[in-house]
Amino acid sequence: MIEIGTQVDLLHPADRVWHAVTDPALLARWFAEAEAVPDRPGRWRVGTAGLPGFDGDVEIAAVRQREPELLVVRCVEGVRHTELTCVVTATGEGCRVTVRETVQQGGWSVGQGARREECYRQSLAGRLPALLDWLAFREVDLRRDNAAPTAVLPVALMAEVARPSTRSRTGWVVVGSGAAVLALGLAGWALLPQDREEPTVAAPVPPSVRPSATPGPSRSAASARPTSAPPSRSATPSRSPSPTPSRTPTPTPAVAEPLQARYATVSTRVFGYTGEVVVANPGGTRATGWTVVVTLPPGSSAAEVTGADWRQDGQSVTFSGPAVAAGGTQAVRFEVRTADPVTKAPQGCTVDERPCAGL
Repeated sequence: MIEIGTQVDLLHPADRVWHAVTDPALLARWFAEAEAVPDRPGRWRVGTAGLPGFDGDVEIAAVRQREPELLVVRCVEGVRHTELTCVVTATGEGCRVTVRETVQQGGWSVGQGARREECYRQSLAGRLPALLDWLAFREVDLRRDNAAPTAVLPVALMAEVARPSTRSRTGWVVVGSGAAVLALGLAGWALLPQDREEPTVAAPVPPSVRPSATPGPSRSAASARPTSAPPSRSATPSRSPSPTPSRTPTPTPAVAEPLQARYATVSTRVFGYTGEVVVANPGGTRATGWTVVVTLPPGSSAAEVTGADWRQDGQSVTFSGPAVAAGGTQAVRFEVRTADPVTKAPQGCTVDERPCAGL
């Protein structure tokens, strides 16, 4: 028996999720189009041809259902028969969706089951939450008095949207550019060479010359008798100093500089966003054992993490990943689900207990 499955936590009530899973029009928005099979009551054809892990369209028929908790369907895809089970369990902040598919006849080729499982995971964790957010907004005006917490927009958000902005973006750009030009000008002035008075170098004084003969009594130039100069001794050649061997400099080991990190919100949706932390190693040695801690607002949860191992404890999400090469970077991307439609960034971020940039 071959079985695949995935699980995702959603910040939406179970009845809304059930609606998105069982309504063919909504199913087409987050997974694949579905249409009734002519002359075969209770059977639907789902357009999965072209999706990862699928060989073609799948014909499904409901086997068992209990709204809004359980749905079991039989799937026929060519000669392969499978049974797909979807369980929706209510939680304190929404619900948990568990999908499991078991092969009953036939089988999957090598790697096909993994690709199929990944397709389910991406659909449930990515496209389905976006559709549920859209459904929640549609329900605001229809059920304003008895709507679930995720379907009501805060009054502060509506006031912020209605209030026109009083800041001029152009003004901010001009001021910033002027400050940058001024800073560059001051830096250039500080680095210019100053006029210096060249020091006066004294002319070298020639060494004193010792006379070759001891002077005798003073004589007039006319009566002076030339004296023969004593034979000069051959000068003893001075020994050339033996060269001192130069020492080979010991290479200085590269200094491990602290890691740096920058946070950015990559994309947003109504009740969540996608965050990314890029860890950079500016030092000359390979960095291992780094830790990034992101603090989420109360009631938020992280999911779909790539680039690191992770765990969540309350509001704190701790990431640890592979070694970062000297001068290299490591990106960590994660999904955040929250009931607050205003906040689109975490409350804090640190790398090895030092603050991340970007927050």
